[in-house]
Amino acid sequence: MNEPLEPILTAHLFDQVERLLIDLLRSLSSEEWEMQTIAGKWRVKDVAAHLLDTQLRKLSIVRDGCASERPTITSNADLVAFINRLNHEGVTIYRRLSPELLIFLMETVSKEYAMFHQSLNPFAKAAFAVSWAGEDTSENWFDTSREFTERWLHQQQIRLAVNKPGIMVRELYYPVLDTFMRGLPFHYRDVRSDAGKMIQVTIVGNCGGSWYLYRNNEQWTLIKTPCGEKISETIIPEEIAWRLFTKGIDQQSAKKLISCHGDKKIGLHILTMLTIVG
Repeated sequence: MNEPLEPILTAHLFDQVERLLIDLLRSLSSEEWEMQTIAGKWRVKDVAAHLLDTQLRKLSIVRDGCASERPTITSNADLVAFINRLNHEGVTIYRRLSPELLIFLMETVSKEYAMFHQSLNPFAKAAFAVSWAGEDTSENWFDTSREFTERWLHQQQIRLAVNKPGIMVRELYYPVLDTFMRGLPFHYRDVRSDAGKMIQVTIVGNCGGSWYLYRNNEQWTLIKTPCGEKISETIIPEEIAWRLFTKGIDQQSAKKLISCHGDKKIGLHILTMLTIVG
């Protein structure tokens, strides 16, 4: 009873998701490279440039120990500003490359990136904590699964823009959703309730599932099986789940597509959860 969820192991999935990305990019026409995505002002080529940039950054800093700057981060706002600046700089640089060269570099770097994550002890301390889950330190498995969500998310943004489905399959999408749900305890940290109460979040579809947030005397905890008195259940279609937690759909539009039973104030609190930095 009240067993916590197991770690999410995703390192073995990087080769597959990166291979699908390269195949996708090779299939794009010149017009598709410039199509608008739901990632703010970024077009398809911008998203591809970002995917290359973040891999190079992670390998340089964590694998090779080469950090060009060490900013002082004293708040989440500092972190967001720093990451946003790096992302902007990276996209500005790498979108200048031809699609052919972008693909060549991404194919080369992706192999190094997958091998790096596969080489890590999943239970050792990660170089970076998963801040959106409220952690000051994280184990490698969580940082790796966070990185996997980034790779999946941005590829899905491209696929949505050019209308080429292919990665909303359970093997790849469920780990993304499971990783996102690990942010629930931190997101609900200030939501008060009596001990023994439970919140259920259900994502409907072939790739979805249910997650249970249980209130003990002091905090909310994710548990494997339902326990206690359920006070709310929020039901989210899998088609919008990834968008809801990554600024890919506005809250009012999402609210029309989900359903909530029980305490709606508590259940709809999930509409403001973010599982990205920036």
